[in-house]
Amino acid sequence: MRRSAARSLSLLAAGAAVVSMAAAAAPPTRPGNAAAEARTPAKSPVAVGYGGAVASVDPDASAAGIEVLRRGGNAVDAAVATAAALGVTEPYSAGVGGGGYFVYYDAKQRTVRTIDGRETAPLSADKDLFVEDGKPIPFAEAVTSGLGVGTPGTPATWDAALDAWGSKSLDQVLGPAERLARDGFTVDETFRKQTADNEARFRDFPASSELFLPGGQLPVVGSTFKNPDLARTYAQLREHGSDAVYEGQLGRDIVDTVRKPPVDPGAERVVRPGDVRADDLRSYAVKRQAPTRTSYRGLDVYGMAPSSSGGTTVAEALNILEKTDLSKLSDRDYLHRYIEASRIAFADRGRWVGDPAFEDVPVKGLLSQRFADSRECLIRDDAVLTSPVAPGDPRNPTACDAGGGAAPTTYEGENTTHLTAADKWGNVVAYTLTIEQTGGSGITVPGRGFLLNNELTDFSFAPASPEVHDPNLPGPGKRPRSSMSPTIVLEHGRPVVALGSPGGSTIITTVLQTLTGHLDRGLPLVEAIAAPRASQRNAATTELEPGLWNSPLRAELEALGHVFKQNPEIGAATGIQRLPDGRWLAAAEKVRRGGGSAMVVRPTGAGS
Repeated sequence: MRRSAARSLSLLAAGAAVVSMAAAAAPPTRPGNAAAEARTPAKSPVAVGYGGAVASVDPDASAAGIEVLRRGGNAVDAAVATAAALGVTEPYSAGVGGGGYFVYYDAKQRTVRTIDGRETAPLSADKDLFVEDGKPIPFAEAVTSGLGVGTPGTPATWDAALDAWGSKSLDQVLGPAERLARDGFTVDETFRKQTADNEARFRDFPASSELFLPGGQLPVVGSTFKNPDLARTYAQLREHGSDAVYEGQLGRDIVDTVRKPPVDPGAERVVRPGDVRADDLRSYAVKRQAPTRTSYRGLDVYGMAPSSSGGTTVAEALNILEKTDLSKLSDRDYLHRYIEASRIAFADRGRWVGDPAFEDVPVKGLLSQRFADSRECLIRDDAVLTSPVAPGDPRNPTACDAGGGAAPTTYEGENTTHLTAADKWGNVVAYTLTIEQTGGSGITVPGRGFLLNNELTDFSFAPASPEVHDPNLPGPGKRPRSSMSPTIVLEHGRPVVALGSPGGSTIITTVLQTLTGHLDRGLPLVEAIAAPRASQRNAATTELEPGLWNSPLRAELEALGHVFKQNPEIGAATGIQRLPDGRWLAAAEKVRRGGGSAMVVRPTGAGS
């Protein structure tokens, strides 16, 4: 077996981590000191130290997780605290009205466990949920509606994770987020831009307009944004737990909002009602299930099993790449094989992955090296596959089989958020959560301070191809297929790296490219996250960020037959790495979404 990539890269990353540790540590807050509590923590994309770590897209959210760790909480406690704070500072990406996937490494047991907290369709839904007069309704109309709202899973996820593996109560870990919502955070360029992108939608819903367009205007960069309604919602969750949503008045307010969206009387927008009922809330349950697992370069890569397609698709692509020593390839040849592996894995994802409660998903076959090998032989060094590539059959792999019907990849919104946390005991969490589109449905629950998701638009509105079975059509209580890919990598049962990203279906390619950049290409974790991205999802064109679009590599790849279009920003990853000396390295974006926030409890430059 080749020398372990993980251990050599740990040393590289440790040596390459150059950072102001003062910036990477969450500033302590003094009880009663409003100025200290209101101060926005400094932002750094990388931090190294002891005692635990948190990486997210936002410094206030990372600081909330670090605060819980400093008070003796574990990684699960910190993850929930960070997620709740992201509901304040990243309300267009995640929150109480959404769902997500929670992957947990238990250091004592040396095992990985997961929670599927995906939203569900109403019990009344059928395959024609988004079909009217025999045709799918316009996608944008489905997004901004009650029809696209699924039963939220985030509150149940928080309760389930804390009950199973946490050391603090929901009451204890929601404290920092409640305070942040009450006292406010400083508006940055990203928050203002995301608000501007949603301004027209928000103006059609009085509760959204009042909250996110204070005084009828876009929030000013540098101003303080407060959400007292969300603070009160968090206070209710602290007192009553998730029952406030699934059994109480908070849930009834969600139902009322979905079934009769509170639209401005002067709005011209068509806003369809949804059919989420009290029975949907009462019957909602998260799923605690086994992770996906594959071996790669002697490492064990764990991810999220269906209803997410992230775990199986990342694993299949890694298995396809396993036969090639990516560390020895030129940049062109590395990107070529990465793009083609992604293309093939997405072809199989589209045919086989859906909610396993409704579909026969051949997870074992999709994860098998035998199946990957039968698909890998489609890749040529001197040519490019034509999309849509036909799926293979993981139940009966046939070498180089390119037959059968092909179907294009359906659209999936590109917003979500991801956080990664670790503690002094060695536990690790990778948690991706979402309300789907930037701004979700655009509908705020009046008086509650959070947006509702549009997660049901992740279903296929109609089969992508009439010749190919589509496992992702709506159904009663069904979970729409996701691309969320929270990932934890172990070596001999101990953590090497954990990571994830937002970005809709680009999440899968972001995680795959970051993993191979780090494990195979020798990039320190923060540089693997920062590297310019390409995303191929069984489409006619591959998306490139400007760093690759403006690179000579584009012409080299085009000469092979690749066709590209530019995407200004793909994903916004965060990750955590365990260094050989026991320190944690937390990493986040340098530039994307305004840069992320990596923090540790005790930075190595602070006297530890």
